[in-house]
Amino acid sequence: MGPTPTNEPSASRRDDLALRRTSLANERTLLAYVRTGIMLAASGVTLIKLPGSTPTDRTLAAGLLIGAVVVLLFGGRRFRQVKRSL
Repeated sequence: MGPTPTNEPSASRRDDLALRRTSLANERTLLAYVRTGIMLAASGVTLIKLPGSTPTDRTLAAGLLIGAVVVLLFGGRRFRQVKRSL
């Protein structure tokens, strides 16, 4: 009797599947950065729009908005770096 057949994919197929998984993980990570940036921006806008917001609230809101931009830029940059490396 010879070796038993296996259902394992070939090496090139495994490599292709691994690249696809990595690409999808990269997209999920980008979406997490976008989600975080949107939530930071929404929190900042909410602080500004609250009735009776103080200068401290506005300063915190500005920090949140700046943080949102930084997170979005960093996430986009990281996404492009990983995508190029694939």
